[in-house]
Amino acid sequence: MTLDIYQIDSFTDETFCGNPACVVPLKEWLPDDILLKIAMENAVPETAFFIIENSNIKLRWFTPDIEMDLCGHATLATAHVLFSILNYPHKKIEFSTTSGILKVTVENNIYILDFPSRMPAPAYLPEAIVNSLNIKPIDVLKARDFVLIYNSQKDIENIVIDRVLFDSINLSPGGVIVTSKGNDYDFVSRFFTPQATILEDPVTGSAHCSLIPYWSKKLRKQKMTAKQLSQRGGVLFCENKDDRVLIGGMAKTYFKGQIMI
Repeated sequence: MTLDIYQIDSFTDETFCGNPACVVPLKEWLPDDILLKIAMENAVPETAFFIIENSNIKLRWFTPDIEMDLCGHATLATAHVLFSILNYPHKKIEFSTTSGILKVTVENNIYILDFPSRMPAPAYLPEAIVNSLNIKPIDVLKARDFVLIYNSQKDIENIVIDRVLFDSINLSPGGVIVTSKGNDYDFVSRFFTPQATILEDPVTGSAHCSLIPYWSKKLRKQKMTAKQLSQRGGVLFCENKDDRVLIGGMAKTYFKGQIMI
């Protein structure tokens, strides 16, 4: 069996920046263990698989370790493949996913993801995670992911994880977001996943389902610009829309190819 594959850098307009995702179109679903093995072989944070059924596009996401319930950068990458490479004829894409219908449009080369809002609530942080952080947060919240609030961008830049302690906790499919106000952006963040092959995610669209409503309320702004401070880095254009969030970003094609199973 031969399958087309595309690797896209999401939330950036530069190659080698943003968050890399592989995108694999399918005619029918392969067994889950095969999908996971493909994701493991690709060795990027997420691999997206999609099937087009008339105007309905079914979409799933796999890390090298598990199937995810929601992924922003791989959704953006899939939209980029459909619009920019496969000449998808409609102006709006509607993906059918385990997190409901996700809509994507494109304006001035910016892909706009319409995702569910996940306002985080006060929470207790497991002791192992507290002890794994070289800088302690000033506040702890949680939706799917823990959201740790810090005083400054410098704190976010300087956070180091003790992976032995961090990996003693299983948050699957969630992770740990660290965030603060930004110097040049409204807010900044980083994202870590315990027990994952890739500890730090370069740019995490789904994390902004919680970051956008939190910072919108905190900053009293509906529209914001965010930066994820990973080594690769990425910029996100954000808007709070009550029970939905809009997450915008650019994309760059890295390669097109085929895989043989």
